[in-house]
Amino acid sequence: MRNWKKVLSVTAAAAMAVTAMTPVSAMAEEETFKIGVIGPMTGDYAQYGTNVYNAAAIAIDEVNANGGFNGYQVELLDAGDDQGDPEKSVNAYNDLLDKGMQMLCGTVTSGACIAVGAEAAETTFLFTPSASAVDCITAGSNEFRMCFTDPAQGAKSAQYISEKGLASKVAVLYDSMADYNVGVHDAFVAACPEYGLEVVADEAYTTDSNTDYSVQLGKIKDSGAELLFLPNYYSDNALILQQAADIDLDIQVFGVDGMDGILSVENFDTSLAEGVMLLTPFSATAEDEASQNFVKAYNDAHNGETPNQFAADAYDVIYAMKAAADDAGITPDMSNEDISAAMSASMLNIEIEGLTGTAKWTEDGECDKSPKAVVIKDGAYEMME
Repeated sequence: MRNWKKVLSVTAAAAMAVTAMTPVSAMAEEETFKIGVIGPMTGDYAQYGTNVYNAAAIAIDEVNANGGFNGYQVELLDAGDDQGDPEKSVNAYNDLLDKGMQMLCGTVTSGACIAVGAEAAETTFLFTPSASAVDCITAGSNEFRMCFTDPAQGAKSAQYISEKGLASKVAVLYDSMADYNVGVHDAFVAACPEYGLEVVADEAYTTDSNTDYSVQLGKIKDSGAELLFLPNYYSDNALILQQAADIDLDIQVFGVDGMDGILSVENFDTSLAEGVMLLTPFSATAEDEASQNFVKAYNDAHNGETPNQFAADAYDVIYAMKAAADDAGITPDMSNEDISAAMSASMLNIEIEGLTGTAKWTEDGECDKSPKAVVIKDGAYEMME
């Protein structure tokens, strides 16, 4: 295997090209690579799936304007809506295969990715932007991810809180029935002693009882905790913040990538999220040129909507796919199995300068990049030092 690297930069020129391009679906030709996206396009977690699909479309338009994958244009197929359900995700995967899918950007959520990964193992190249459970990419050597694993998020959160001196006594409130929440929670609690943090309250709820947190929040208020760690999805966290305010629980709040989206929750008072911190590799208010151009392209394409971290991860997935496709020299007439094998080998040769940081990949499919954190100020994300 070659050991050299190709470095692909997300350039301002590429990002600006999208505004002048015809949509991918209108320029698809016979010899094109076909990429599928699977995720929750409707339902409770639709913000994740729609952001991934929309960002993938923007990146593919840019890529096509700059030579495509190894000289061939790329077609983005209609999204597979799984509503975050593993069974529906497998059905969407098979439907996309019937439509000619050769590579998958997805799936978006962990349970669905585990199910689809078992189907795609060694046959269809799978690159998830956001599925963070450890088992998401263990079924085959052809599976990669852009985001951190759940345990990595938990451990990195403890490290960040400690190194930045945010607190010494922490509390946790999490959904004990959800794999994502449990994975982050367990790693966070395990890492706290290593970083000099004392867990003074460790409270749980279940998916079946996620509307009333008064008992748990009361215990947290009495614990003397200086910071509340919430390894949950944004919909739960919005209600937790509301109920914390109802009992005058004045405490710092720290979350992970599942928190992303909280500012868009319907009927949520965003002032309650003021000062909330979360680990996320992307901020729409970042001042670098690549991020600004991406946000503008997304705003222009979607009536002023602001892209979230999931969108940035998906955007980077497409550019990583391009780097690997160019390195591998693949062509659209190859079988899915041959494309998958070639792409997987080339993923170990590439490095990209993406929206979410400088990224490269290990043999187990994991992304090697540094964590970042943001704080919510005046209803927007601001990068933390």
